[in-house]
Amino acid sequence: MKHRVFVDGHEGTTGLRIHEFLAQRPDVEVLHIASERRKDAAERARLLNAADIAFLCLPDAAARDAVAMVTNAKTCVIDASTAHRTQPGWVFGLPELTPDQRRQIRAAKRIANPGCHASSFILLLRPLVDAGIVAATLEVAATSITGYSGGGKKMIEQYEAAAREPRLAAPRPYGLGLAHKHLPEMMVHTGLHVGPVFMPIVADFYKGLAVSVPLHLSKLAPGTTAQLIQSTFEQRYAGERFVRVMPLNDAATLEAGFFDVQACNDSNRVDIFVFASATQAILIARLDNLGKGASGAAVQAMNVHLGLDEGAGLT
Repeated sequence: MKHRVFVDGHEGTTGLRIHEFLAQRPDVEVLHIASERRKDAAERARLLNAADIAFLCLPDAAARDAVAMVTNAKTCVIDASTAHRTQPGWVFGLPELTPDQRRQIRAAKRIANPGCHASSFILLLRPLVDAGIVAATLEVAATSITGYSGGGKKMIEQYEAAAREPRLAAPRPYGLGLAHKHLPEMMVHTGLHVGPVFMPIVADFYKGLAVSVPLHLSKLAPGTTAQLIQSTFEQRYAGERFVRVMPLNDAATLEAGFFDVQACNDSNRVDIFVFASATQAILIARLDNLGKGASGAAVQAMNVHLGLDEGAGLT
C-alpha cells in the first residue's frame, strides 16, 4: 500500500526538494494541488486530511493556519517552518537528538522539522551537555556560514541575477540584532540555559553550511581534553547512518589548510569535527542546508514515523 503525501507550499525551495526526494519512490503517492487552487483553503484542507503525511513548507503564520485545518487524526504533520519547534505537543524531528527520539517520532502526529543552523549546533552541543562536559549555564558563541539557497527564492534570484549587486560577492554576516529565529530551538534542544551569541553568514555559493563553536577547555568540566570531546561524539553517534564523526584534528583538513563548507552537499550527512590545541577547541558541524538542514531531514523524519528504511529516497 502506498503512503499518501501532500506538500503544502511545494513551490518553495524546501517543498521542491521534498518532491525531488519522493519522485522516484514506488511506496509514495504524492497528492497534487492544481496551481490555480493553491490558495483555495477548502482544497488545501481536503488534501491535508487525505494525506498520511502532510509536509508544511510555509511561513510560520501560514503553517499555524494549516495545522488548524487538519482534523484527520491519522494525518501526521511535518512542519518545516519555525512555528512549532519548541511547542508542547510537537516532537523535534531530529532522530539523532537522543536515544529515545526515534520512538517519539514514530509515535507522533505532529513533528517539527529542525532549522538548518540549529541542526548543526544541536548535534555539536547536546552530547556535551548530556555528558556534563558543557555546563547548561556555559556562555557559548557560534558562527554559521551558509549558501544563499537558505534565503529562499528571493535571495536565490538576487545572487543569480545577470546584473547582480557587486556587494553579493563578499560574505555577509546577518542576524546582528542577536535574535535569530533558530535561537529558541538551539537552547531548548541542547539544554543550554543561556542563549548562544550566534552570528550567521551568507556567502556566494548555492548550498552547504558549517556551524563552528569555539571553546576554552578550562571552561568545561574539570579534566576535559580534546580527546574526551572526540570520544563523546564517537560514542553518542556510533551506528548513526547520517552522522559521521571525523578524526580529531582531521589530517586532510589541516593539510589543505582550509575547511570545505560544501563537502556534504547532495547528501543527508552531517560531518562533525574537533580541532584542538592543549587549551582550546573549535567544534564544527557541516551539512547540506537543503538536505539534512531542511528537506532531507523532513523525509528522514517521515521514514522514521512510517517505520520505513530511514534512508529511503535519501541515498
